[in-house]
Amino acid sequence: MSDESRERTRAEIQAEARAAAQAIHRRDKAEIPDDTTDPELIWYRDVYQGDDMPQLTVRAIVMGGVLGSLMSLVNIYVGLKTGWGLGVAITACILSFSIWKGFRRIGLARTDMTILENNCMQSTASSAGYSTGGTMVSAIAAWMLINGKAMDTGLLMTWVFFLAVLGVTLAIPMKRQMINIEQLKFPSGIAAAETLRSLHGVGGEGGGEAAARSASSLGLAAVFAGLFAIVRDIFGWFPDIVPLFGRAAAKFTVAFEMSPLMMAAGAIMGLHTAASMLLGAVLCWGVLVPIMHHQGIIQSTEYADMVQWSLWGGAACMVTSGLLAFALQWRTALRAFSGIKKIFVRERPTAESRLLAMLDRIEVPGSWFTAGALFGGAGVVIVANRAFDMPVWMGVLGVIMSFFLALVACRATGETDTTPVGAMGKVTQLFYGAITPRAFPMDVRRNVNLMAACITAGVADSSADLLIDLKSGYLLGANARKQFLAQFAGIFFGTIFAVGAFQIIVPGPEALGTDQFPAPAAQTWRAVAELLAHGLHSIHPTAQAAIVIGGLVGIVLPLLSRALPERWRWVVPSPMGLGMAFTFHFFYAFNMFIGALIATVLQRARPETHEAYTVPVASGIIAGESLVGVGIALAAAMGWVG
Repeated sequence: MSDESRERTRAEIQAEARAAAQAIHRRDKAEIPDDTTDPELIWYRDVYQGDDMPQLTVRAIVMGGVLGSLMSLVNIYVGLKTGWGLGVAITACILSFSIWKGFRRIGLARTDMTILENNCMQSTASSAGYSTGGTMVSAIAAWMLINGKAMDTGLLMTWVFFLAVLGVTLAIPMKRQMINIEQLKFPSGIAAAETLRSLHGVGGEGGGEAAARSASSLGLAAVFAGLFAIVRDIFGWFPDIVPLFGRAAAKFTVAFEMSPLMMAAGAIMGLHTAASMLLGAVLCWGVLVPIMHHQGIIQSTEYADMVQWSLWGGAACMVTSGLLAFALQWRTALRAFSGIKKIFVRERPTAESRLLAMLDRIEVPGSWFTAGALFGGAGVVIVANRAFDMPVWMGVLGVIMSFFLALVACRATGETDTTPVGAMGKVTQLFYGAITPRAFPMDVRRNVNLMAACITAGVADSSADLLIDLKSGYLLGANARKQFLAQFAGIFFGTIFAVGAFQIIVPGPEALGTDQFPAPAAQTWRAVAELLAHGLHSIHPTAQAAIVIGGLVGIVLPLLSRALPERWRWVVPSPMGLGMAFTFHFFYAFNMFIGALIATVLQRARPETHEAYTVPVASGIIAGESLVGVGIALAAAMGWVG
């Protein structure tokens, strides 16, 4: 049989299967009463279109896996520099649409991807680019700093894989309750769905043209940033750092960095957080660190030595503000825990129970949750016990905690679009600091504390991020079961690609805490683990004072912000931004502030231009410089460039 005949036969089979599914959907829709008030039945009748077009296809999975793997490099690079990560979904949607259009033009593709194929691609990309790599720039890097060695590649891949499986699986029961029934917003998921509608010209005239312009601006910005990084880092045509107030101040990182990436990050971050970072940077690197150096408390002007003192106050500020924000969300937590029964037990009117059963063919079955939770949880417990000396009971407790903390994190994301990952990790670190037997050796206590938090924070972050994608699919009428399979497929791409690249970029702990990779998130995680293991008495008295002061600032600022009228809250610095500035260079904060200021001026002067181009251009700059930066780092590790 010829290739053409095989293709035609395959197409005929797919068409027949789709026709059968459409017939079932039409029959089911006809049975739904017009006056039903059940949100799931209304959605199935009016929105669902998973049987009307291709969704889970090989090309969607491959495209999502490739783009997600590339974006995982961006998140690793940016995370090691700034301590935070970027959402993958919207950037992947724009890139996928643009690339596939290019394939059509040159004859490599015969048809466009459908909107649901692009949604599946988005899920795979998010899983590969975000869910598998989030803990590497924080907990894993912190483990390397504490233990003074790199983690074995096979061990790291196994650990990341099981964590990702657990995170993806725990999103299953939460999806139907939080998205289908309660209709939580998940604003980033809405934004991704609107992006796909715009790209495909759904819901208005000219949407596709506007989206194409945004896609072009993203691509051009990425090319510009990539070329900029090449001429700066390989050819050395201009310096990385430009002193602002002379070389004396530059020793304390008070300078300007020739990096479009940081300005782009500030443009996305917003002026309030960026200004808070600049305020913290001036206080830390312009005042406190020079004083401590002059008094001999900080021995040298090497960044690694200076940050060993400065990080304590900043970490304390971030930890207390994060925990306070978590405590102030007690209603969210209460709603999350009170809804546990509803997640697993569907209490429906008898008259509609049979109709609701029709949704079972498109929703992820509970058996997948059970199998995934047992497989992922068992893998996490075994690896934690064998590799990190965590007792089995403590590993099991960590897996159980991860479910409840993921429940809270997912609800917080659905209601506020903010995932309290830092708070999740710190809650676990404090809890395990209290329950870990003091008879354990010091290195075991530190590792148990760190990796237990890695479990809960990694799972919570992964679950919340994947619910954002499921929200997009829900709005677009996708088949949730197929979307879950796309998310699961992304785990394999991300585990192999992200872990392999991380091991080359960061061959050992000596690469962390440097000018290139300050790793602020890892510094914070390590500081908390060290403090809980050794006790407050183990650090310099001035650092002890910094912890107390920073902790109080992290409590006072959020309370002050809540007490002020809303129109005055902008004057109160962000404690997260303020504290983060103590963990990385002054010039990072300065560049971010410049980018945020430019974006704010553009927003006020040309709001339509800002709406159309700021995020795509900033995302392109970040992607372009990050990918080239990763490429240069890999080439340097292999000896191809000096």
